[in-house]
Amino acid sequence: MSAPVSGAKVRGRGRLRRAAVASVSGLPRQFWWLWTSTLINRLGAFVATFLALYLTVERGYSASYAGLVGALYGLGGVVSSVGAGVLADRLGRRPTMLVAQVCTAVSVALLGFMTDPVAIAVVACAVGMASNASRPAVQAMMADIVAPEDRVRAFSLNYWAINLGFAVSSSVAGLIAEHGYLALFLGEATLVLACALVVFFALPESRPAVGGAADAPGDAAGAARVSMLTVLRDGRFMTVVGLNLLLALLFQQAYVSLPVSMGLAGFSSADFGLVIAVNGVLIVLLQIPVTRFIEHRSPAALLIGSALLAGYGFGLTALAGSLALFALAVAVWTLGEIINSPTQMGLVVRLSPRHGRGRYQGMYSLSWSVASLAAPLLGGTVIDHYGAGVLWAGCAGVGTVAAVGYGLLLRGLPERVDTAAGATAGGATGRPGAASSGPTRAGAGHPDDGRAGTDRGGIPSSS
Repeated sequence: MSAPVSGAKVRGRGRLRRAAVASVSGLPRQFWWLWTSTLINRLGAFVATFLALYLTVERGYSASYAGLVGALYGLGGVVSSVGAGVLADRLGRRPTMLVAQVCTAVSVALLGFMTDPVAIAVVACAVGMASNASRPAVQAMMADIVAPEDRVRAFSLNYWAINLGFAVSSSVAGLIAEHGYLALFLGEATLVLACALVVFFALPESRPAVGGAADAPGDAAGAARVSMLTVLRDGRFMTVVGLNLLLALLFQQAYVSLPVSMGLAGFSSADFGLVIAVNGVLIVLLQIPVTRFIEHRSPAALLIGSALLAGYGFGLTALAGSLALFALAVAVWTLGEIINSPTQMGLVVRLSPRHGRGRYQGMYSLSWSVASLAAPLLGGTVIDHYGAGVLWAGCAGVGTVAAVGYGLLLRGLPERVDTAAGATAGGATGRPGAASSGPTRAGAGHPDDGRAGTDRGGIPSSS
C-alpha cells in the first residue's frame, strides 16, 4: 500500500506546485517590485496598530483622548485620499508614492518624540494623511502595468501581501514594544524609507502619456476633461463607491465593535486575539487559491455573494456564545472579504477612464477612509443605546442591502473578463526615471483604456 500512497503524495505535490506557479506567472517584473514595496510597507505597519495602547499605557492619556487621536488619524486619511488621487494623475504615480512615503517616514519618526497632547494629535493627523496618500497611486500603477485578464489575480496577490505583512508586523511589534515604544516609531520609519528606495530605484513611471501610441483619437482632449467633477458625476462608479462604503463599515466592526461585544459577553482580550487571528490566517492560506477559482467568474455574482457572506457573517456574531462560534462568524465574513477585495478592485479599474485612474482610485480609497472614521462612532452608539445584538442584526441587513445594490447595478456587466492586452506603460526596464513608453505587448487598445473623459454610464463590453 505504501507505493500507491507515495505516488498520490507526489502527484498532490505536483498539482500544488503547478497551481502555485500558475498563480504567480505571467505578471510583469514591475508588478513584483510594486508587490515587494507593499510587503515591506506592511511589515512596518506598527504605529496604527499600537497607537491606542501607546497613548493610554505608555503616555497615560485617557481612552477618550486616544479615541480623538485615532479619529484625527482617520480624518487625515479622508483628506489625503482624493488629493493623492489627483496628484497621481497630474504628477504621476511614482512621484506621488515617493512624496507620500518620505512624508510618512518623517511624520512617524516625529510622532515618537512628541509629548505635548496637542502636538501628538496634530502629528497623528499628518501621519494619517501621509500613510494613506500612496494608496491611489499604487492601485493606479497596478492597473497601468497589468493586463486586464490578470488584474483580479494581481490585486489578490497585493492584498495577500498586505495581510501577510500585517500578520508579521502585529506579532513582531509586541516584542519590539517591550524594548520601548520609540523603537516602534523608528522601526516603521526605517521600513517606509526602504519602501521608498524600492520605488525610486526599481519602479519607472507608469502614467499613460497623453497622445501616446496607445491613445485613441481624441484621447488627449478626453484626458484634459477628467476631473474630480467627472468622477462625482459618474453615477455608476459613485454607486459602487457607496456600496463599498457599506461593506467597509461592516469590516471595520471587526476591530471596533467585535472586541467590545466579546468583552460585554465576558471574554478576555486574549480570547479576542485568538478569534481575530482566524481572519489573518484564513486570508494568508486561502486568498491565492480562492482567487484562482473566482478570477474568471462573473464579478456581479461574486460581489453579491461576498456582500451576503460579509453581512451574515457579522450577523452570526449575535448568536455566538462561545469562542468556537465567534471564530465561525469570523471565518464566514473573512471568506466574503477574500472574494470581495480583488473583485471590487477589478471592477473599479474597469469603470475608470485610463487617464483618470488616480482620481477614481482616490475616490474609492475615500470610502475606506470614511468607514474607518465613521465605524467606531456608529458601532459604539448602537451598542450603547440598543445593544450588541441589534448591531449584528443590522450588519446582516446592511450586507443584504449591498447585495441587492450590486445585483441591480451590475445586471449589464459582461460575464467574461476582458482579454485584450493592456498597456504596460513604462515597460520593465527598472530605470527609475523612465517615462511611460507605451504598450509593450500586442493589442494596445483596450476597451476600458481608451475612453478617458467619455461617458462612463456603461461598462465596456468584453473583447
